[in-house]
Amino acid sequence: MIKLIPTLLFAIFILAQSCSTPSGAAKAQLVRHTVVADGHPIALWEKSAREANESILLVHGRTWSALPDFDLQVEGEDLSLMDGLVEHGYTVYAVDLRGYGETPRDQTEWLTPSRAAEDLAIVLEWISNKQTWRIKPHLFGWSLGSTHSQLLAQRNPGLISSLTLFGYWYDGDETIPADSEEHSLQKIVNTPEAAASDFIVPGSISQKAIDTYVKMALEADPIKVDWKNMDEYNELDPSKVTVPTLILQGEHDPIGPTEKQAKIYTKLGTSHKQWVTVPGGDHAAFMETPRDYFIHELVSFLKGIPK
Repeated sequence: MIKLIPTLLFAIFILAQSCSTPSGAAKAQLVRHTVVADGHPIALWEKSAREANESILLVHGRTWSALPDFDLQVEGEDLSLMDGLVEHGYTVYAVDLRGYGETPRDQTEWLTPSRAAEDLAIVLEWISNKQTWRIKPHLFGWSLGSTHSQLLAQRNPGLISSLTLFGYWYDGDETIPADSEEHSLQKIVNTPEAAASDFIVPGSISQKAIDTYVKMALEADPIKVDWKNMDEYNELDPSKVTVPTLILQGEHDPIGPTEKQAKIYTKLGTSHKQWVTVPGGDHAAFMETPRDYFIHELVSFLKGIPK
């Protein structure tokens, strides 16, 4: 019996430690930064793994800002892309572009592809200077965010270690026309129907999660951002993308169909490239049932980037 006492005491110690220390599943703290881009305040959100030595910047799409898209919090469900990447050891940033989330419109009240790409360059430089990283930040662009992320990669390849494009919508064989003289600010009110429209595959996300997303999206982005000079995207040229590039495609994504992914993939100016179709995924695959597969493929690619 005496011989069992040390073993018993050790077991009690381990149990006490497990009860008194935070669970490994605890979510990383969400931190807000302000990055000044040519005199304008840009809201930048961060979640970080302990001792992370690589970072990734997430760029939202056309209508909704960073937190509804990338940090959806629903009790009893794991839906946040930021949390998923933190679990794999990354520091994750998500930006609110001008007019989105907690970043105000500038005095022009417009956003353009070039302005978005310039702001991304300034944010990436800020991230690079924040600490000593093993490599430059990775860049992830979703939907409309994929095209100004590509624009950044073409213009400033030295700012990033890799580029990931998801929900890529642009057709390089078509020319976007210049704005007409009648093009004016609209300030359209966003709707619940619009907020739920990216959830396409039935059963891929719970109704509770959809309702939470809709509420969060409308609170963050009550007014749709006004864009102009979309013809600046005619500058997009995959052959000028020289950084390692991952293309992620949702199987059922009508905005990013196969033919558009094929066009950019075959023309990329880098041989370090990969194209992955997410089975069962649609335009919001990273917060739906294919989330684990999506994150696995993304992280597998990032881990293969030369250090």
